[in-house]
Amino acid sequence: MMSRQAFLCSLGSLYLSLLFVFLLMDVYARPANNSALKEKPADNKDENEILPPDHLNGVKMEMDGHLNKEFHQEVFLGKEMEEFEEDSEPRKNRKKLMVIFSKVDINNDKKIGAKEMQRWIMEKTDEHFQEAVEENKMHFRAVDPDGDGHVSWDEYKVKFLASKGFNEKEIAEKIKNNEELKIDEETQEVLDNLKDRWYQADNPPPDLLLNEEEFLSFLHPEHSRGMLKFMVKEIIRDLDQDGDKKLTLSEFISLPVGTVENQQAQDIDDDWVKDRRKEFEDVIDANHDGIVTMEELEEYMDPMNEYNALNEAKQMIAVADENQNHHLELEEILKYSEYFTGSKLMDYARNVHEEF
Repeated sequence: MMSRQAFLCSLGSLYLSLLFVFLLMDVYARPANNSALKEKPADNKDENEILPPDHLNGVKMEMDGHLNKEFHQEVFLGKEMEEFEEDSEPRKNRKKLMVIFSKVDINNDKKIGAKEMQRWIMEKTDEHFQEAVEENKMHFRAVDPDGDGHVSWDEYKVKFLASKGFNEKEIAEKIKNNEELKIDEETQEVLDNLKDRWYQADNPPPDLLLNEEEFLSFLHPEHSRGMLKFMVKEIIRDLDQDGDKKLTLSEFISLPVGTVENQQAQDIDDDWVKDRRKEFEDVIDANHDGIVTMEELEEYMDPMNEYNALNEAKQMIAVADENQNHHLELEEILKYSEYFTGSKLMDYARNVHEEF
């Protein structure tokens, strides 16, 4: 009869044999890698560190022309926005919102006026600006390997392609020797757009080298008037159907959300049209002539425009101003908390007086 030790050894050998077979099956089952330059897929976080983000905190429109659905929360909560999570306790969020109310109410009259809200919006927008500046320092160091304080387009191109899964050393060598890069069409299109943006961020005298400040403009065009203009041109180019470099209402609301296949999709499309129509008519089209010019869109996109901040303050007040006194009381903000924070607070009225 086989001893216990011999049995365990036999069982172990069988396990190793099966493991080896499975590993072989896995290797042969994997699809062939068509690019010799490709490595493992890049982590999305690393890629986002060097790519201009589509979403810019505190800016009313995304870079692709979509409306920023989180804008009101961003300019009301600032860096505290992350604290108002959906799974947070309503009681804790209610207390946080009460503290914010007291900070906005600088004259302590228990209500918030348009000027107070305007000041608060500008302050929270500046918070987002400073956050972008700090993040940019880290991202700039990532793309400036020699630490000379300047990044060339080729240096950035190597880092970008590495973030997309290409072998960094091989890409760098091929670029250095002016060899052809085998890049798929989609990646090449992204590179071409980034190169245009790179040239725009290169302040005079143009040297195709970006310093830290210019790199900030490259990643965050809201920090530069020139780059803000460039972003507006890109948005109008994408939405303008007749080539007159202006936007009509029909052009602005025709950006497709998706194919309407069922009632749910139809509702999404209807909401899309409704939101964009309201934004176009009430806010972007400043002179209400039915046409949005580049200048109007630029003013709309500028996050540090004080006039826009005041208009935004008035609109935010109007949403929750139930007693029509052109001010916001704490009860009103708590009742409409989902608009201001993205978090719906229950039992707001029962607890407001005992906690504040």
